[in-house]
Amino acid sequence: MSYLTQKTIKNKVSFCGIALHSGLNVNVCLVPARPNTGIIFKRVDLNKHNLVYPNFMNVTNTSLNTTIENEFGVKISTIEHLMCALFGMGIDNIIVEIDNEEVPILDGSAKLFIEKIISAGIEVSNEPIKIIKIKKEIEYSEGKRFISIKPSTLSLDIDFELNFNNPIIGRQRNKVKVFEDDLTSIYNSRTFCLFEDIELIKKNGLAKGGSLENAIVVKGKEILNPEGLRNDKEFVNHKILDCIGDLYTSGYRIVASVRCSRGGHFLTNQLLRKVFQNKDNFSILEIKEKNLPHTLINKSLLRSIA
Repeated sequence: MSYLTQKTIKNKVSFCGIALHSGLNVNVCLVPARPNTGIIFKRVDLNKHNLVYPNFMNVTNTSLNTTIENEFGVKISTIEHLMCALFGMGIDNIIVEIDNEEVPILDGSAKLFIEKIISAGIEVSNEPIKIIKIKKEIEYSEGKRFISIKPSTLSLDIDFELNFNNPIIGRQRNKVKVFEDDLTSIYNSRTFCLFEDIELIKKNGLAKGGSLENAIVVKGKEILNPEGLRNDKEFVNHKILDCIGDLYTSGYRIVASVRCSRGGHFLTNQLLRKVFQNKDNFSILEIKEKNLPHTLINKSLLRSIA
C-alpha cells in the first residue's frame, strides 16, 4: 500500500473487548475522518472535554502501557497496539470513539486491530502525507537501558534487543525495515510477562483483565499458554510492535534508524521528547510527487514545512 497520500477508513467499524489493566469491558468504534484531521481519541462516555490526542507530550504514564491525557485530566490508556495497527495500515486520519478509559487488549497483539481496519476498507485521499526526517543522532539512556535515533535515507529501521534473566526469553534481538519488510510476525506478537511478576502487578491494581487469552505467561522454563509461541522471536517482536505504536505519537511517520536495548514505553517517550525539544534535530516534510526513490530522500520531491 502506498504511503504517499493520506488515508482513513471507508466505513465505521465497531468492536469490544476486555481492558488488560482495568478488567472492564470496553466498546470501540473507529470512524472515518477528513484529511489533515490526524488521529483523535474521543471518550463517548463523557459529555465534555472528551477529546484526547495521541501526542508524545500528552503521555502521562508509561508503566506497562502508554497512557495519554488531555488538559482536563481525561485519559486513554494502552493505546500502543492500536497505534501500531494504524501506522501499519497507513491510516493518517481517524476518530477512535471509546466508552471507557482503556483500549481493549483483544488478543494482546495488533493482529485483531488490523483485521478490523481491513474489514472497514481503506479510503485514499489526494492529500499528501507528511513525514518526519531525523537530522541528528539523539540518545537517551538509564543505566544499561538505552535508545537512540539517527538519520536514515528513506526508511524506518528498528533494531531492538531485550535481555531477561529467564531461560525462555533470555536475550533476543531483531531488526526490521518498517516500510519494506513483511511485518506480520511483528503485528501478531503478543504482550508477555513472567509468572512471578503477576502478583506484584495485580497488587498495583494492574492486569485485572490479563489472561492466557491475551498475554504470554512464562514460568521458569515453561510457556503456560497451551498453543505456545506464534513465532520464535515473539518476545522481542512485541517490543518492536510497542515501539512502532509509541513512535506514532510523534504525529507522522518517521524516517530514521532507531536502536534500543532493554527499552520500553518510557524510553521511547523520553527519546521523542528529547528529539522535538530542538528544531535542529528534525524536519517535517510534505511529499509533493507520486513516487519516491528508495535510496534517499530527494529534496526536489519534498517541501519543508517546518
